[in-house]
Amino acid sequence: MIKVKIEGEEREYLQGTTYETIAADYQEKYGGLIGLVLVDGKIRELFKRLQRPCEIRFLTLGDDIGYKTYVRTATMLFLKAVYDVFGPEAAQAARVEYTIGQGHYICAQGQVPPTEESASLLKEKMWDLVERRVPFLKSSYPLEEAMELFRRQGMKDKERLFRYRRSSAVNIYEMEGYYDYYYGYMLPNAGYVKHFDVIPYEEGFLLLLPDKKAPTVVEEFQERKKLFHTLQESDLWGRRVGLETVGEMNDRICQGGLSDLILVQEAEQERRIGEIAKEIANREGVKFVMIAGPSSSGKTTFSHRLSIQLRTLGLTPHPIALDDYFVNREDTPLDENGDYNFECLEAIDVKKFNDDMSRLLRGERVELPTFNFKIGRREYHGNYKKLEPGDVLVIEGIHGLNEKMSYSLPEESKYKIYISALTSINVDGHNRIPTTDGRLLRRMVRDARTRGTSARRTIEMWPSVRRGEEENIFPYQEEADAMFNSALIYELAVLKQYAEPLLFGIGKDVPEYYEAKRLLKFLDYFLGVSSESIPNNSICREFIGGSCFNV
Repeated sequence: MIKVKIEGEEREYLQGTTYETIAADYQEKYGGLIGLVLVDGKIRELFKRLQRPCEIRFLTLGDDIGYKTYVRTATMLFLKAVYDVFGPEAAQAARVEYTIGQGHYICAQGQVPPTEESASLLKEKMWDLVERRVPFLKSSYPLEEAMELFRRQGMKDKERLFRYRRSSAVNIYEMEGYYDYYYGYMLPNAGYVKHFDVIPYEEGFLLLLPDKKAPTVVEEFQERKKLFHTLQESDLWGRRVGLETVGEMNDRICQGGLSDLILVQEAEQERRIGEIAKEIANREGVKFVMIAGPSSSGKTTFSHRLSIQLRTLGLTPHPIALDDYFVNREDTPLDENGDYNFECLEAIDVKKFNDDMSRLLRGERVELPTFNFKIGRREYHGNYKKLEPGDVLVIEGIHGLNEKMSYSLPEESKYKIYISALTSINVDGHNRIPTTDGRLLRRMVRDARTRGTSARRTIEMWPSVRRGEEENIFPYQEEADAMFNSALIYELAVLKQYAEPLLFGIGKDVPEYYEAKRLLKFLDYFLGVSSESIPNNSICREFIGGSCFNV
């Protein structure tokens, strides 16, 4: 018998007992389903076995790590269903593209018809696997054997990815003859995936899964056409330049072709910014360009570059930051933890903003405020503005798309832009890179450079930042007149050099260690590249430094 410490008490279990068996003894004490365990501070999957005395803690599907494990497991379950119903070639061709709300878009590249009948067949097969509780078997393969396995299966993206692995072995999951690779953990068997739906969508399917906050509820899909087509355009661009996966990116780096790629993508972004500027110039009566997007989207650099393009068309742009309309610190609302909530609309003096903008629209001369963040108060320093015929105000802030922010301004006077870093490159065909990972790394690098903020603190604050985005930005993104994807296909290979030392500085004794470890493993897939070829007006420069703009 082996002694185990769990929640302050000591228990004894036979050596070789699975952690799943131990978790079952404690499940009723938890609101959510236990999906992983922490064994002496190290994350372990439930099918692993007890070998020595240790201390155990449990992670549920409501925890961030647990939820990501659920998504990963459900994805492999879906691909196994594709394999069984439509054949190995369809599973090889399937690509996990991007997330639209709680829907994970998966396209089989023409191998599976996106119909209600196909969706029904896939759901039926998935439920068969769930009801039989088919296990996910994890095995460690020598690197060459793993490459040969996926070469035989026609998964060249995984074979290419493994060429750049530094370790000598690879963990591969198997489910009744279907083999796949995932970076991250897996649940013990299909029986854990009880909540999902599959619907046909565009050229593929949406695998609908619960939200982390309500892990037993699959909500009806909310259409987000503009976001989907923006993601699709970025994906198509990646295909055109032959860069869909990290393995292809690493090949390009080794071949010495990344400098040209950087220039091509920067030119592509400038072309898109120019198109948006033309739309603004051609729309009669536009006086307010409202720019909004989540954290670390590159809003500041984008607004500068857009302003330059507007000048080439004969307009005179004037930047305004919604942050300058923050209420004084003592009037700032508090969140549930008693901290200042700078993300909510009530943190902005909406009435004052509308009064000033309305007066400008009437042709009056208005003194605009500047917010002093050190003392937490609005100040006035003689920044007067009066709108002339060719003038436009370029207004940046997280509430820019919310109609309540600019309620008094005529709709025809506003042009709304949603900007986000929508990552278009995948680790491989079945392992997508969440857009939030790219933004978190951007913010971590920028915060350390400009504010001296530790990576640990950035990770600690990130859940609060994400809640603010979900409440104040994402619900309004479809209201935008234009969407701009600020993600650069090469940037993660650049950010690697800046982020890794920061992440390695996070100790094992803090909760943020697990996220740091995950990000380090993720960055390990990339070959690093120098930033010297990146132009000084690039959005990437807003985060790594060296920008020609005041960012």
